[in-house]
Amino acid sequence: MNIYLFVSGILTILLSIAHSIIGEVLILIPMQKSAGIPAVRARIHTTTRTLRFTWHITSVLGIGIAFLLFHYAKFVALTPEHIYVLTVLSATFFASFVVAVIGSRARHASWGEFLSYQY
Repeated sequence: MNIYLFVSGILTILLSIAHSIIGEVLILIPMQKSAGIPAVRARIHTTTRTLRFTWHITSVLGIGIAFLLFHYAKFVALTPEHIYVLTVLSATFFASFVVAVIGSRARHASWGEFLSYQY
């Protein structure tokens, strides 16, 4: 078993759960209560629903990635196909790191998590 991939899978699940819970409590609910949300098609409700489901889709995708990591953690030796998939995941996490650092000016803690996924 590849312990690094297994731990990465656990961290990804924890990050996904924290993303949903913390985002809901600290961002989505307060934002819904504020009057500064732009209306889509003259409805603020449409905007808040869209923001909510797009927020949580990120967490669902993270859990899916975690299960890929668990799958690859089972292998003792990785084939070139396995390495390709893991390289794509690693590059995706690295791109997320870059976006998080630039977008938040390194103030959002996600950049550290994304950087830790470099295999």
